[in-house]
Amino acid sequence: MNRFYIIKTIQLIVTIGVTTATLLIVFLNRDVYSMIAQDSGVRLLAIFLWIVLGLSFIFLYFDFHSYTDLKRENTELDNAIYSDALTGIANRYSLDVYIGQFLKKPLPKDMGCVTVEITNLSEINIKKGHGGGDAVIQSFSDFLQQAAHGVCFIGRNGGNKFVAIFRECSEKKLQTFLDSLKTQTEEYNGSHPETIVKYSTGTAFEEDSSVQTLTELVALSDRRAAQAADK
Repeated sequence: MNRFYIIKTIQLIVTIGVTTATLLIVFLNRDVYSMIAQDSGVRLLAIFLWIVLGLSFIFLYFDFHSYTDLKRENTELDNAIYSDALTGIANRYSLDVYIGQFLKKPLPKDMGCVTVEITNLSEINIKKGHGGGDAVIQSFSDFLQQAAHGVCFIGRNGGNKFVAIFRECSEKKLQTFLDSLKTQTEEYNGSHPETIVKYSTGTAFEEDSSVQTLTELVALSDRRAAQAADK
């Protein structure tokens, strides 16, 4: 797509350059101007050349217009495939693709994972209906995105679960993420007492030799989030 855009941009620049040069020759060279004005054959040739240049501009306009439409459609398709329809963050498929980069590869030592689970979503659904539950998921997803911004990859891993994967991880990064999520959730709960959000987290980082892959790291964080929810 970028190559197509570059080629069309070059074509447009060349067309503008040729048109400008032609205008300068016609209007600054009196001999050429007189020849076009007096000789019907030369005038006809000039008309055909101007028609060709005009059509080139038209075709280039439609090419750019088509490129813009195609780019928008591709963006919409990518969003449909990789983004969660409700929250706009990475969906389960996108999460699988991300994890797939590390399949059959040793787990990097500086990689960490946090699973976050909304533990009272069923209660909110009963109290406020699925529309109310969806609104809570959307708000909570916004908190996660803000906490994850520039720090980690965040994706939705099911109805009430989210996974944050950290590269070049550290205890400080993990704590900053968790503190940001806690602060935002507490502020939300303070202003929405009718739909207080409760959640659990499970963190996996710098584990022992039993955890060899990213898949195992994610699974461990998921188990720990589930254990925290049961307490």
